[in-house]
Amino acid sequence: MKRYDEVAGARSRSDNRKPTTENEPPRSWKRAAGILLHVTSLPGPHGIGDLGPGAHDWLGFLADSETTLWQILPLGPTGSGDSPYQSFSSSAGNPLLISPQGLADSGLIEDQEAGARRAPTADRVDFAAAAATKSEMLHSAFAAFSSGSANHLRSDLDRFLGEHESWLPEFSLFMALKDAHRGLPWTEWPEELRDRDPEALLAARRGLTQGIGFHQFCQFLFFHQWDELRRGAARRGISIIGDLPIYVAADSVDVWVAPHLFRLNTKGRPVVVAGVPPDAVFERGQLWGNPLYDWDAHQAQGYAWWIERFRLAVSRFDIVRIDHFRAFADYWEVPPDASTAEVGRWRDGPGVGLFAAVESALGRLSLIAEDLGDLSPQVPKLRDTLGLPGMKVLQDAFRGDDTHEFLPHRYPVHCVAFTGTHDNDTSAGWYDRAPAAERMFARRYLKWDGHDPATAFIRAVWESVAVFAIAPLQDFLRLGGEARMNTPATTKGNWQWRVRSEALSPALADEIRDLNRMMGRASQTPDSRQQTPDI
Repeated sequence: MKRYDEVAGARSRSDNRKPTTENEPPRSWKRAAGILLHVTSLPGPHGIGDLGPGAHDWLGFLADSETTLWQILPLGPTGSGDSPYQSFSSSAGNPLLISPQGLADSGLIEDQEAGARRAPTADRVDFAAAAATKSEMLHSAFAAFSSGSANHLRSDLDRFLGEHESWLPEFSLFMALKDAHRGLPWTEWPEELRDRDPEALLAARRGLTQGIGFHQFCQFLFFHQWDELRRGAARRGISIIGDLPIYVAADSVDVWVAPHLFRLNTKGRPVVVAGVPPDAVFERGQLWGNPLYDWDAHQAQGYAWWIERFRLAVSRFDIVRIDHFRAFADYWEVPPDASTAEVGRWRDGPGVGLFAAVESALGRLSLIAEDLGDLSPQVPKLRDTLGLPGMKVLQDAFRGDDTHEFLPHRYPVHCVAFTGTHDNDTSAGWYDRAPAAERMFARRYLKWDGHDPATAFIRAVWESVAVFAIAPLQDFLRLGGEARMNTPATTKGNWQWRVRSEALSPALADEIRDLNRMMGRASQTPDSRQQTPDI
């Protein structure tokens, strides 16, 4: 298996590119509409949304509403806190999203077993309960497969193992070692395993054969179901917008395998960590705690690690949203023992050189830059030099005056406009809690009486010239703050919201379809048929 530093890198190009035309979206992008809904939020009987029937029904709902974009959050396996932005691997899929019905359809478990493990219908994900149920079911499926069941999958598994050799062996070993060490972070494993002593790793591979095989099998099942879902989306003309977090978790296979690419001490612990400084919303900043990159080391390897990350991302999604894009221009580093992000300093990111290497290796990619927050001039300059569409969030437009760039009359065509993101309250929740001056500004700007904030916000974004208009499903359902997905700078109560199947009604699909058609964003509108962007 190749290590990251052995993958052929690309030569960096000059950083002297000229900015592209801001109002010129990629040729393959057409005016379209999308809905933000993470897979965990889908309806279904097993306590958490998954890649099974509920996901395929969701694609049918999108098609009925002539909505051609589905935005999701990262799909990696999650650890403490259940955040999709803190994953054990930037390459792997989350076994919690594997469909029990899919296992039954493949002959790996009995239909009765899938049915017997149904959870009480709920509007919230219980991650701990879902993990216990899914783990038991997946081990049962693995035992059945090891005993000769579902032989029709064996050639597919062999092919999968070969196609994912760049990351799967290390990931499956990492997870088997975590299991063997009761879930402890890799920095607390015995020194020879922590430091990846070759003899210790060889002994672990020999002694943990079953555990390694189980985790490989789970990844095969995940991507088998994910690929089937993607084919279903493609048949319906739906493009999936995936999410690439800029940072990886400290307790991840990414850091364990390539510690030289991160700023760590000799025991594998970060010497500086990621976050953002105080701003108008977060008076103490946001302390994320992720290890920061050693950009000189990445550059010395031709950004091969990043080329592999982007290669995997664009092979799995039609469009990729780059989370915290600003850190490629400049980023905030915080001491590792800090309790808040108030103390730190700005450092320069890799800039154009990284993206030049990626484009040289992979070609032009369909990317969205998450360029939110208080930005230095270097950030929009980098975004425009790369020709990437940025994001505009309507909720954030009313903190200033009529010159704010997030007001719809100031949008360029080459942007992606949102009512709110997964980090915002719902539009109704925002209006309930926003300062009086912001609520008044919103009513005056939108010529709106304050009733039904979500409808007013959605219409404003859909009317705009932005090439893509996206809203969380919660806004289409007119839900309040109880349906918020995430509150930044907090660690509890997040990522849990789910939609009930009855909420995805034909009447709602009709309403969204009428809006999409009226605003020239529907899949059947002659001048706005959605084509899958080139990747």
